[in-house]
Amino acid sequence: MAKAQDFNTKMKDVMGSFPVDTKAMEDAFKNQAALNEKLSGVALDAAEKSAEISSKWTKETLSKLAEVSKAKTEPADYAKAMTDFASANAEVAAENMAAFAEVAKKVQMDTVELLMAAGKDMQEETTKAVKKATDDMSAATKKATAAK
Repeated sequence: MAKAQDFNTKMKDVMGSFPVDTKAMEDAFKNQAALNEKLSGVALDAAEKSAEISSKWTKETLSKLAEVSKAKTEPADYAKAMTDFASANAEVAAENMAAFAEVAKKVQMDTVELLMAAGKDMQEETTKAVKKATDDMSAATKKATAAK
């Protein structure tokens, strides 16, 4: 009868001979969390500025509507009030759309800047990790070869 081999022991031996750098994984997780925090900050800042623009726009529109809704003595005054309201509202809309565009532009620039910095950091960390893994594997191979 052939003797059964203990594969669990063999797998433990094989896996034990490969060095694992858990610090690199921890660092990668921390860096990803930091990037997410920065990106969230950009998004929250944009949301706050957008809410301010919307609120201001709404207040201006309501104040102009109050003027339109006042009773007039002449029928022509109603037409003039509506024309003035439409003209002022178009001007305010253009200003506010430009303000929203500025917010979007800043978000885009900040996001690209963060992602470029993160990419550079990841490239540097990957280079270090690969070099360390190569050095560790070389050392493990030399050790295994010398043990034979």
